[in-house]
Amino acid sequence: MKAAVYDHYGPPDVIRIAEVAKEAPKDDEVLLEVRAASINPVDWHFVRGTPYLGRLMMGLRKPRSPRLGVDVAGRVEAVGPNVTRFKPGDEVFGSGRGVFAESVCVSQSTLAAKPANATFDEAATVAVSALTALQGLRDKGHLQPGQTVLINGAAGGVGTYAVQIAKAFGGEVTGVCSTRNVGLVRSLGAARVIDYTVEDFTKSGQRYDLIFDCIGNRSVSAFRRLLTPRGTYLMVGGESGRWVDPMPRALGALVVSRFVSQKLFMYIAKENAADLATMRELIESGKVRPVIDRRYPLSRVAEALAYLEDGHARGKVVITLEDSQ
Repeated sequence: MKAAVYDHYGPPDVIRIAEVAKEAPKDDEVLLEVRAASINPVDWHFVRGTPYLGRLMMGLRKPRSPRLGVDVAGRVEAVGPNVTRFKPGDEVFGSGRGVFAESVCVSQSTLAAKPANATFDEAATVAVSALTALQGLRDKGHLQPGQTVLINGAAGGVGTYAVQIAKAFGGEVTGVCSTRNVGLVRSLGAARVIDYTVEDFTKSGQRYDLIFDCIGNRSVSAFRRLLTPRGTYLMVGGESGRWVDPMPRALGALVVSRFVSQKLFMYIAKENAADLATMRELIESGKVRPVIDRRYPLSRVAEALAYLEDGHARGKVVITLEDSQ
């Protein structure tokens, strides 16, 4: 079968499409016929091997795993002996490892039944981005109906989900984006949209109960000034450096949080089937819709990764395998 692989760190063009052996599912795994996958910033971090501190996990001199991709949607081909939740033929979505391929083995614990009203392309955008937004707003931010929410980076992969989920939970949403994305963010449910190219949102005088920051392009102190006295600042993205960034920013926010009434922190979403089921319900109810910017075939994974890394994608970038099956 074909899969996207890389043997050393570098720019996206180190990725190549190779023939690899098809896996057999382990006890609690399912073998998926991949129909679509989506790209996340973590993918290009793995390809470039940055920040360098991360190579303690990724591999010091070269990647420990040559395969890429996390978000996936597809059809179950086979199941391991301990799998009870799925059977061959089921259409599922969720997350795995090395999903930029024609097939992949995935734990049943990180999969759920695909939303009935979503295409494979749409379902493949959910796992990382939507769960990041869901767990941040619901579990970390404890968003309540009527609270004010600022989404910085509202037109990106995580941001488009955050706007819709915050709206579904009863939040009064303000989205920050560029001029070309104002209409999109408003259509997703934002009550107010700030075009950062014409207005400095940190000087608006508005105060928010919750700030969901996908960009990290302002100082933590600037965001603190936008918070209510007991507001919460969630950092889910930030400008990355070659060595350790954005960790110093995250640690700095955590330290400050110990001495003020506001809560400031960074977190990483946890993969789980229960939250995927929650997202399925939100999508099937029409409260949330996946936003896809571009689609690329498996043969153009490197090009898709470069496009996302450029930082101007609206919503998600999808790798589709419909034509190769």
